[in-house]
Amino acid sequence: MIRPIVLPNDGSIVELQGARLRYFDTFFSEKESEKYYRKIKNEIIWRQDSITVYGKTYPQPRLTALYANNSIPYSYSGITMYPHQITPTLSEIQKKVEQLSNIKFTTVLLNQYRNGKDSNGWHADNEKELGENPTIASLSFGAERFFHLKHRTKKELRLKVSLKSGSLLVMEGETQTHWLHQIAKTSREVSPRINLTFRKII
Repeated sequence: MIRPIVLPNDGSIVELQGARLRYFDTFFSEKESEKYYRKIKNEIIWRQDSITVYGKTYPQPRLTALYANNSIPYSYSGITMYPHQITPTLSEIQKKVEQLSNIKFTTVLLNQYRNGKDSNGWHADNEKELGENPTIASLSFGAERFFHLKHRTKKELRLKVSLKSGSLLVMEGETQTHWLHQIAKTSREVSPRINLTFRKII
C-alpha cells in the first residue's frame, strides 16, 4: 500500500527525490484571503479555452487568465496565451511572494475552479519558456482542494496536500522535471477556488 508523504505546514524545506517543496498554510490570513478572493474574481478577465486530448476537443474544465509585467506569451497543451498587464492587486500579491521565494517573477497564470467538476489533470510546469528547473509559487484563495503530486517513475513517491485558502506552495529545484501534479475532480460539493501560479518566463 502506498503511503502518501506528508508536508509540514510551516514552510520548512522538504527535500524529496528530485524535488524541493515548501508549504505555508497561512501565508495570508483569513481576512486577507477573503479580500483578495473577491477582488481577483471580479477584476480578472477570465477565459475558457478548448483543449485537444487524443484527438478530441472539449472546453477546459476551469477558467484561466494570464497576467504579466511584460508581453511574452505562454504556451501549454497546444494553447497560447497572451498576457494582460498585471493589475495592482496581483502586483501587490506578487511582491509578497517574491520576498519569501527570493525570485523575481514576471508572470502569473490564474485558474478558477468553479465547482468540484473543474480540475487540472496530471502535468508538469516544464515548458521551455520557463527555463531549466523553474520555481513555481502556487497561491490558493477560496475553497480548499486537494493537490496531488507523484514521481514520474517511482510509483511509491506520492503527496496529497489540502490547499487551504491563503496557503502558498512553492515548488523548486528539479520538481518539474521529475514530478507531476494535478487538481482532481471531486464529487463533494465545493465552492469556487482561485489559484495563482507565479512563474518567471524568459
